[in-house]
Amino acid sequence: MFLELAQRRCSVRSYSDRPVEYAKLTAVLEAGRAAPSAVNYQPCSFVVLRGEEVGRLRASYAREWFLKAPVAIAVCCDRERSWKRSDGKDYGDVDAAIAMDHMILAATELGLGTCWIGAFNAEKAATALNLPPHMDAVVLTPLGYPSGEAELKPRRPLNELVRWGAFGAKE
Repeated sequence: MFLELAQRRCSVRSYSDRPVEYAKLTAVLEAGRAAPSAVNYQPCSFVVLRGEEVGRLRASYAREWFLKAPVAIAVCCDRERSWKRSDGKDYGDVDAAIAMDHMILAATELGLGTCWIGAFNAEKAATALNLPPHMDAVVLTPLGYPSGEAELKPRRPLNELVRWGAFGAKE
């Protein structure tokens, strides 16, 4: 059931050296490709780094646990292709977030670990990934088999999150 999968997903910060099978990696990438995007413009690209290539991201995110993962995926947005709302809001970041979420959930279903990384140096990541000027890395994740058990973090109760009819209202 989807809810059980979503509740099982957690941030993994320790990876075994077991390689990720190509079939599982492509299944994760297919999940990202299947993600919806604003106006179906599909502005996202996925840059996959494997093995020693992951080290190219050291200047943008220097956490050793991240650099030891067998795979890293960067979800990148093509700003020339992303849809912009009439007030100028660029939906490329939203599209990238949806794609990454699909990939992270697919990885969880396949027994793989991930960790949403947003606190990285985007300019250094763009250089490491050789991105053209109209593209930027929006979110990163390591990908691999967890080494040990990851901890599920508590979630706020639903009654603290839901407002019925208008903000400020509670059921």
